[in-house]
Amino acid sequence: MRQTTRILGMVAMITVTAYGSTSQAAFFGYPRALKFQLERMTFETPALAPLAHTRFCMQYPADCEPESVDFRRRNIELTQERWDELNAINREVNRDIKPELNQGGVLAERWQIAPKAGECHDYAVTKRHELLERGWPARSLLLSEVIVADGEHHLVLVVRMKNLDLVLDNLSANIRTVAMTNYHWVRAELPSNPKYWSTVNVPSHLPRTAMLDD
Repeated sequence: MRQTTRILGMVAMITVTAYGSTSQAAFFGYPRALKFQLERMTFETPALAPLAHTRFCMQYPADCEPESVDFRRRNIELTQERWDELNAINREVNRDIKPELNQGGVLAERWQIAPKAGECHDYAVTKRHELLERGWPARSLLLSEVIVADGEHHLVLVVRMKNLDLVLDNLSANIRTVAMTNYHWVRAELPSNPKYWSTVNVPSHLPRTAMLDD
């Protein structure tokens, strides 16, 4: 009972942060919050890694190393300290990288850590790198490809906590759960090895489409 109450409190905190008002948070109610906002993405079938991710791992091999399973750190609790750290990283990286479109297409795409200007993938890998530097386990930091409402492919960082998956996104100053994004989820790094990817699923009303560069 105490565990359920604490989880509900975290959901309420995230909902208030994402929606900006307690009245909107109350709209969901506890049963709806438990059903939809605590859902995690599930891994389905093996998928090719994005070509740019393969290049990224060649340039930044330390950021792509699998780690041995430490069962003491396998399920990370969402504490206030961790919540504050995630918010700080999300907002600092969103602020420090200037948006800049890649005009060369997929073949010219390069994922860079902490560039002065870049695209969604640069924000995502920078956030992951910063959290790795602060001691967060690699298996909890998953680069994930989604499709946004206008049909564009987009890269975000999913942080896997014990009871929920959180999304750090350059399109939002607020951290959300995967179910709160309204994205179509395509594929993500596997927790066991970031060099390998899998198709993923989060309940969504958006139709499935082919992956960008398979």
